[in-house]
Amino acid sequence: MTTPYPTSERSIELQTRLREFMETRVLPNDAVFETQLEEGPRFATPPILEELKAEARTAGLWNLFLPVDSDASRGAGLTNLEYAPLCEIMGRVAWAPEVFNCNAPDTGNMEVLARYGTPEQQERWLQPLLAGEARSCFAMTEPEVASSDATNIEASIRRDGEEYVIDGHKWWVTQSPRAECAISVFMGKTDPSAERHLQQSMILVPMDADGVEVVRALDVFGYDSAPEGHGEVRYRDVRVPAENLLLGEGRGFEIAQGRLGPGRIHHCMRLIGVAERALEEMRERANVRVAFNGPLSEKGALRHQVAECRVAIDQARLLTLHAAHRMDEVGNKAARREIAMIKVVAPRMACAVLDRAIQVHGAAGVGPDHWLARAYAHARTLRLADGPDEVHLESLAKLEFRAT
Repeated sequence: MTTPYPTSERSIELQTRLREFMETRVLPNDAVFETQLEEGPRFATPPILEELKAEARTAGLWNLFLPVDSDASRGAGLTNLEYAPLCEIMGRVAWAPEVFNCNAPDTGNMEVLARYGTPEQQERWLQPLLAGEARSCFAMTEPEVASSDATNIEASIRRDGEEYVIDGHKWWVTQSPRAECAISVFMGKTDPSAERHLQQSMILVPMDADGVEVVRALDVFGYDSAPEGHGEVRYRDVRVPAENLLLGEGRGFEIAQGRLGPGRIHHCMRLIGVAERALEEMRERANVRVAFNGPLSEKGALRHQVAECRVAIDQARLLTLHAAHRMDEVGNKAARREIAMIKVVAPRMACAVLDRAIQVHGAAGVGPDHWLARAYAHARTLRLADGPDEVHLESLAKLEFRAT
């Protein structure tokens, strides 16, 4: 669709190439991916994924997420506005972002290492991630506290000579069950007596370090999200070198803000891709399914539902592109109003469109043979994973009342 935010020729060219790769290589192999996933060890990477990753890298469709202020040799060097449409295209298939090494949480962790990592940290951890040879996870959420308020985090990072000692209980640590998950970016408190937002730090903890235990993989509405998975992880007296600390003690929130802003654009635009695919299949189903003396596409109630979906998708897309534009123009902090809005709007929209598509598909929509139920589970989870709606609405309310 035409938007008031014209993008660059570079982005348009990448969109064309990416769309072709998705249509000719990814979508035709969706069933192959699922078969290999079922037949292989759980949370192991299906061979077709590695095959397509090699093709995408050769085709120059690799590390597209790395922003314009990063080393251009590492990625496409796009702005948020230029990258957003690419996310929408990749979002049409749940596992597609990893084909292009653009999957969460690796993207956020790579940005953290690119922005805040030392040359040594980048050499050891960033390079394998950029090459797609390793995976990573982000350990923040804890079961014992309301982690939507990150100041509640109880995990500890304690200095002991030339080492830090890590203790904590984390869960919903995406990718931690994978064998290829080599490193976790761990958030914990280095100084509980400091000012509220200066207590937390981030540190790199190898997943094979003594004391790191992936307790279990967690299901989402019965889906295990393989091959990525979401793990419950315990860190017991884990010792890592002091040089594994990122940026410095007490700078965890500073890093988090730099990490989470672009990631929200990625999630929101991928959800728009999900919604577009759901609407397409909703229309196709309505055209061929006959009930009560005619195709469903001739029923007034359904036609209105299709129209409502189109309105909702386009509204969410425009708001997300506006947020991307604001982030590029004024920075993540100044664009916090727009970022908060898309965090609420995009997952809600995707859930609503998927729910309508499921309804049109009937029993097939909630069954294991169709992608809609899994997609709904994922979209509903993002209303929590990116922070609950209530947190973002409260942030918006504060900004609104300050304006009066």
